Amino acid sequence: MVTKITKFQEKVYAITRKIPKGKTMTYGEIAKILKSSPRAVGQALKRNPYAPIVPCHRVIHTDGRIGGYSGIKDSKKKVKLLKLEGIKIVKGMILK
Repeated sequence: MVTKITKFQEKVYAITRKIPKGKTMTYGEIAKILKSSPRAVGQALKRNPYAPIVPCHRVIHTDGRIGGYSGIKDSKKKVKLLKLEGIKIVKGMILK
């Protein structure tokens, strides 16, 4: 099945692709760049067919919470990927 990617999703994926290994951005930061909402960014990333090339696991909540991954809330896979990249996580929160 071929997934149709919207222009908005393309923009979200282009920004997300630029997040370096070991770094994170928030849904809100991406939304601000696109003049959109964090929820819209989350919905686009939920449908990301390009993971891990488009590293949506590097996008987190503004308060440091991990958030979902591939449409799965509080995903262990997202935590595992972030830890492999050197991100420190305690009790589901990113430590900066």
